[in-house]
Amino acid sequence: MDSIKQKIDQLAKALGKSNVPDTYTDYKETRAQYERLANEDVKKLQQESKLRRIQEIHGRSDLNPKWTFQTLVEDSDDVIEAVSIAQSFIAAHDDPSWRSSGSHMMIFYGDYGRGKSHIAGAIAHQLIDQYEISVLYRQLSSLLEMRFFSYDYNATDNVAEQFREIQKELLDVDLLILDEVCVNESMLKKNTQSWLGNLLRQRLVNNKNCIMITNHNLAELENALGKYCFESIKEYDTYKVKFSGPSRRKEIVPQAPEAMNVSSGYQPNQVK
Repeated sequence: MDSIKQKIDQLAKALGKSNVPDTYTDYKETRAQYERLANEDVKKLQQESKLRRIQEIHGRSDLNPKWTFQTLVEDSDDVIEAVSIAQSFIAAHDDPSWRSSGSHMMIFYGDYGRGKSHIAGAIAHQLIDQYEISVLYRQLSSLLEMRFFSYDYNATDNVAEQFREIQKELLDVDLLILDEVCVNESMLKKNTQSWLGNLLRQRLVNNKNCIMITNHNLAELENALGKYCFESIKEYDTYKVKFSGPSRRKEIVPQAPEAMNVSSGYQPNQVK
């Protein structure tokens, strides 16, 4: 009995197509090839989708794009130690049980220009890129100003609606970075203490993490935030990082006294 292949060859000759290549494709091999191509397409689409999600998170975070570990100068012991703690915090996100076990608070404190905001931003950028963690960076003073103006019910600039939207983001975002906490403030007003304390407590319940950046020392910070708000912070798994190294910002006023410029030209209102 002729095989199927022989019958196909005979039919090809009868139709004048005897030059058909003498090849035979295995079904399993063809199927495996198509599956490989399909998997590659799916993987490519997933990578493109992940990139879009990461770009969207970066866009909503309001982070300075220059705040990365690559641009950070580790020129003092406090910065080196802070980077080590930051990397441990980031690495902990590999453990799902750690991420779901509680809320974590990092307090960066020290004088101006010591790199506090830079390292906080570097942590945020890496968490976004590596784990797609949602991040929101805000200066506390700007939030309080918006909160204050949101009570103007005669306003036509929709500030109240904008603040409600931001308030929802403050509660929902995975990592909230609050910068300039109590800047130029020895003590927040009582209603502000309550608002911030409630915000931190609600985030605590939902296992959301925070980074708080301040120029106060810890004792001054406790006084400035008030007991209710500071008790909210104590409920978190807290990491306290002190920045005491030199300022990284450029000097505008020179350290040495400047010589006075004495002009010998015309000076108005001279009394002869």
